[in-house]
Amino acid sequence: MTIVGAGASGLISAILLSRKGHSVTILERQKKAGKKILASGNGKCNIGNRSPTIAHYHSDNPPFVKALLDRYDTADVIKLFGSLGIHIAESKDGKLFPMSLQASSVVEILLYEIEILGVEIVYDCELLAISQEDELFTLDTTQGQMISSHLLIASGSEASPQLGGNRSGIDIASTIGHNTIPSMPSLVQLTTDEKWVSRVSGVKVESLVKLYANGEYITQREGDILFTDYGISGLAILDISRSVGEHLATYSYCELSIDIAPHITKEQLTQIFLSYADPKSEKPIDIWLMGFVNKKLISIIKEQSKCRAKLLSQLNRKEINKLIYTIKNLKLSISNTRGFKGAEVATGGVDTRDVDPQTMQSKIVKNLYFTGEILDIDGDRGGFNFHFAWTSAMRLADHFTIQA
Repeated sequence: MTIVGAGASGLISAILLSRKGHSVTILERQKKAGKKILASGNGKCNIGNRSPTIAHYHSDNPPFVKALLDRYDTADVIKLFGSLGIHIAESKDGKLFPMSLQASSVVEILLYEIEILGVEIVYDCELLAISQEDELFTLDTTQGQMISSHLLIASGSEASPQLGGNRSGIDIASTIGHNTIPSMPSLVQLTTDEKWVSRVSGVKVESLVKLYANGEYITQREGDILFTDYGISGLAILDISRSVGEHLATYSYCELSIDIAPHITKEQLTQIFLSYADPKSEKPIDIWLMGFVNKKLISIIKEQSKCRAKLLSQLNRKEINKLIYTIKNLKLSISNTRGFKGAEVATGGVDTRDVDPQTMQSKIVKNLYFTGEILDIDGDRGGFNFHFAWTSAMRLADHFTIQA
């Protein structure tokens, strides 16, 4: 078996196939293996999730994903990594990490296993084209032609090109007859044309973020947000970015409504503000608001609310209502995403209707297989994409035979 791509699913596929006695060679276009693994989970490697349900995955063909999720669960992933000597720890929110909390340790252990099993990794080797004759593949690569009886393309998507992400495998699949679903960046930061964000760059706030497209409510996510010079980032933004990208692609006007005080109701906040109203106080509104919100956001809140009060003595019920509405509904129009360079994953890929979910083999080309991110399956943030990478590799190895 020749495997294209030394990423998550490629490395695990190589290990599992080699354990079954198959000869395996990996072609990797980078100088090092597992770059996306190294960057995952802020360097801690969010290896999976306690609850990998279908609701956390996106695809034009959901039954394909369900077929794998029904067969392989979290216990199977924990057992797999346990067989490699990687003990899994679970965070309070269900995310799974190596006990070492080091992505580098995961990559080193995988590469050690690869070496012990005798798997060869050919680095700086990019697959350019393939052809098949008499059930043998001829692989045109940057290091010359190679021959293989079975081929697995696990080259991933174009997300994070700085870490090796590219769509070469998707393009090759397309040239040999496979349908492909258009790709878009996901789990990505968002940009805006509004200038005020540069004034609050670096401000991080726990928020509830709602997406509106052409004025219509679409969805919402809760978590931290981070204002930047170009727009907005943070966990809530990554989580909502897929929906934003989909609506931007249809030329919808996208706007975020940001509640920067999500854990207190409008009514509670109103009562608190009213309790501070003092017709005799000369305290500036700017100073008073520092007790409630990040001081860098105060000028923005005042601008969007059109609050006229400058002193606490001028703060009446009408001005309070305007301030509270803006604190609970800060508006930010979105012009674009940060593209594939900022994306953790990409939507789209090889259409799974052209792949057998029981074997991961192509329905178009015999003895050709696909696993991982190259397929039209992307998961939410929280270890779901890695879960699919591991389980698609397990599915391949469990059903692969040399006569396949």
